[in-house]
Amino acid sequence: MSAQIHADADFDLDAAWRLHPQVAVRPEPFGALLYHFGTRQLSFLKDRRLLAVVQELADCPSAAEACRVAGVEPATLARYRAALARLAHSHMIART
Repeated sequence: MSAQIHADADFDLDAAWRLHPQVAVRPEPFGALLYHFGTRQLSFLKDRRLLAVVQELADCPSAAEACRVAGVEPATLARYRAALARLAHSHMIART
């Protein structure tokens, strides 16, 4: 099993998550830019629905609920889980 698959499996959709307090979001036509002021990392969200999920995290009791509110279909949930796992690994989002 690759490290990426393992990281995706470890991401807890049932946990509460939020945008890291040191991260700024700049919406763009393609999705958004996320900039972490602490690590100076830049991430690109190339999916406007993923941006909606990230924006919903603070108001939802779980990442799964944020996905549901943002309109993520159950058939595509694994793809969004993988994207959220990458954002967590890069410290763009954090557990609350």
